Amino acid sequence: MFGLMVRFTCTDETAAAAFDELVARTGAQIRANEPGTVIYTVHRVDGRPLERIFYELYRDVAAFETHESQEYVRIFLDEREQYLASTEVDCLDFVAGKGVDVEH
Repeated sequence: MFGLMVRFTCTDETAAAAFDELVARTGAQIRANEPGTVIYTVHRVDGRPLERIFYELYRDVAAFETHESQEYVRIFLDEREQYLASTEVDCLDFVAGKGVDVEH
């Protein structure tokens, strides 16, 4: 398994709403087209209305690379910048968990 946790901070409320729309469009494509993407979730942060946290879990690094190569993901990566004040990315190495059926 390969994962990411990403914290995005939007520039303002208008940007946050537009970012959420971009996320919704992209997420629909991810759900429909990426069997190697095990979990792709987006969360608002309580008390911090401009922040979003993405939790992404892929079957392996190859599935992540496939995800990154998709046209709709490339569009997301290009368009998101106009809405963001900052981005923080942590790469995750899966150890154990509930809800994911994997042999490790």
